[in-house]
Amino acid sequence: MILYPAIDLKDGVCVRLRRGIMEDATIYNDDPAAQATHFKGLGFSWLHIVDLNGAFAGRPVNADAVSAILGATDLPVQLGGGIRDLQTIQRWVDRGVARVVLGTVALRDPDLVRTAAREFPDRIAVGIDAKGGKVAVEGWAEVSEMTATDLAKSFEDDGVAAIIHTDIDRDGVLEGVNTAATLAVAEAVSIPVIASGGVATIDDITALKAYEAQGIAGAIIGRALYEGTLEPTDALAAAA
Repeated sequence: MILYPAIDLKDGVCVRLRRGIMEDATIYNDDPAAQATHFKGLGFSWLHIVDLNGAFAGRPVNADAVSAILGATDLPVQLGGGIRDLQTIQRWVDRGVARVVLGTVALRDPDLVRTAAREFPDRIAVGIDAKGGKVAVEGWAEVSEMTATDLAKSFEDDGVAAIIHTDIDRDGVLEGVNTAATLAVAEAVSIPVIASGGVATIDDITALKAYEAQGIAGAIIGRALYEGTLEPTDALAAAA
């Protein structure tokens, strides 16, 4: 199981939000590239980056910060936030992003996701952010009637590399991961599923690891790393 340390970018700096509320942001590092280098030094093998401003604007906003991260480390990067057309996907792939995460367009324009998955094999992930089990889009500002499981199933045969399932109500509050909701998505599809939101302690990693055979392939960790509630060495050992 792969652990993905999160670098969420707001106005060019590393932050963590609580439940996706932009006004409730804690700044942890004003040098995203240094943060990426730090995570590599801890032993992580991937980075998960979100352009928070971009998610709301519908276009990349923190491109300079992302570019600085790409230049500072050779770790593969998973990037989401405001990526809503093939040209933007192509641009990030050309600049070295290993996996592009498509969220809002997965609901609004699923054919774009399918086209991207064909054009960029193994490079496209679908980000499914759920509030009360329903998919939220536009930087989590709008909640649809589509369930997370149904949206995941709609991409079952389209070559998507991964599903990133985020429980918005758990995100950034260190209340524990929603293993049951993540497992429900993982059992509904054959696509690897990455858990996000609420990871706080080694118990969360252990709980997710128990369902690796059922399709839970990774976990994104944010505030727990920044605030020290989860020891990186222990987390990596548990995941392995």
